[in-house]
Amino acid sequence: MDFSLIIDTLIEGVYLPFNYIIDPKKRIHFIYLFSSCVLALWVYFRRNTKGSFFKFIFSKKIWFSKSAFIDYSFVFFNAFVKVVVLAPIFTFGLLLALYTKKLLVGFFDQPSFLLNEIESIIIYTVTIFLINDFSSFLVHYFMHKIPLLWRFHKIHHSATTLNPVTQYRIHPVELIINNFRGLFVNSITTGVFIYFSENPVYLITFFGVNILTFVFLFYGSNLRHSHVKLVYWNWLESIIISPYQHQIHHSNKPIHFNKNLGSKLAIWDWLFGTLVKSKSAQKIIFGLGEEDQIYDTFFKNLITPFS
Repeated sequence: MDFSLIIDTLIEGVYLPFNYIIDPKKRIHFIYLFSSCVLALWVYFRRNTKGSFFKFIFSKKIWFSKSAFIDYSFVFFNAFVKVVVLAPIFTFGLLLALYTKKLLVGFFDQPSFLLNEIESIIIYTVTIFLINDFSSFLVHYFMHKIPLLWRFHKIHHSATTLNPVTQYRIHPVELIINNFRGLFVNSITTGVFIYFSENPVYLITFFGVNILTFVFLFYGSNLRHSHVKLVYWNWLESIIISPYQHQIHHSNKPIHFNKNLGSKLAIWDWLFGTLVKSKSAQKIIFGLGEEDQIYDTFFKNLITPFS
């Protein structure tokens, strides 16, 4: 047994969550955290919140709650799952994209038209954003509707307090499903665009991130898992899920179950009849209600879906 390889893997697993702070593709990158704090400051003043802003944002009841420490445990535990299980699989992404193009050529021969460079960049950027978001919605929808999948997704909803790290509070089984979804969708979409483009396909990026995803991450994405009630205009909440709309998704009230399933866009919820706007829910409590005590430790969250 190569113990040096085991040690290197352990070190990589421990280091990975800290890298999220400096990785612009991750939601808790320091720039997105800072922009979320600025938006939280706006909410703080607009709602005439009592007490200091620091205590409003960094409440001990939230950041040092039992639920929060379960969040922190999952972000480190899942880092090892990513290093050991998922990292070797990601190498197949490019192969799947190239195989998709080869398959299309085999079935349809070369296309009669090709996208030029500008067309490829713009259409690819928008398309992969939309397909990613819709596929995320579908997987999330099935996580709520299929009992077997709900057993694993319930771990995310067992959080009784929300903070930005709650984003990573997911069972390893769901983590693997989500990553396979992303790998499959991105690879197939890229392969199709390679087939239709006369140039190498690449995204319009800012800070190394799809420009549309960057806008989402910058404008308060971290407040979705928080106690900060940031709402959008009523009409906009039919297009984009606001932070408070996602907080409604975490409500322990049955009327809010299976609502606001969208990741970024609200249009999928509107189409599927699962959209709830902020104005209809003035006060919410997070968690699973009577089941909260079943998921009050990290170990319980890890093994309960199998029981």
